[in-house]
Amino acid sequence: MWIAELSRQSDVPVATIKYYLREGLLPAGEAVGATRARYDETHVRRLRLIRALVEAGGLSLARVRNVLAEVDEESLEMHDVLGAAHGALIPTDLPATDESRRRVDDLIAERGWEVHSGSPDRALLANALDALEKVGYHLDDDLLKTYASAATQVADAEVAALPADDRQRTVEATVLVTALGGPVLLALRRLAQQSASARRYGMPRRPACDVGEDGVRSTG
Repeated sequence: MWIAELSRQSDVPVATIKYYLREGLLPAGEAVGATRARYDETHVRRLRLIRALVEAGGLSLARVRNVLAEVDEESLEMHDVLGAAHGALIPTDLPATDESRRRVDDLIAERGWEVHSGSPDRALLANALDALEKVGYHLDDDLLKTYASAATQVADAEVAALPADDRQRTVEATVLVTALGGPVLLALRRLAQQSASARRYGMPRRPACDVGEDGVRSTG
């Protein structure tokens, strides 16, 4: 396909595609003449991956470049690729108290999870626990273990669902699920909370407020 068709299929402007080509984020197409090149499905997939990381994942192009370098490194094991994706999506040097770090370490050990001692997700979880403490809410161990049980079920299903016949597709799917799966889980959790609240407190006759297309809240 020509670059115009690549743009239509990926929903990425031609100018942006050319920029990615210049920056080395997108592999060059098959040269046809001095100024034209053909592209294929691998370019469509790469553009969709870049777009997901930039728009949904909120990564800078520099961090996207780092992720793509890991994706393209054939010598890396799949487990290492997952770690690279996690590392790119998490802020570095997150502060956390010793107590919260201890709780995280104890939870991982109790669950029998195989997690590298330097995993940035350890600090991310500890930092989140500290944030709750700062606003006066202690997430007790029972609820934390419930979260962990649910996370185990989700993670096992996600990894099992990854394509197994094509390494490149598996790598891309791993990165996409890591970058974009969070909002899906958040929305499902909120929906489930609404249902649980309705069962416990009774379903209200009408919503307390609505948000219109203009963003104005009303109780009408």
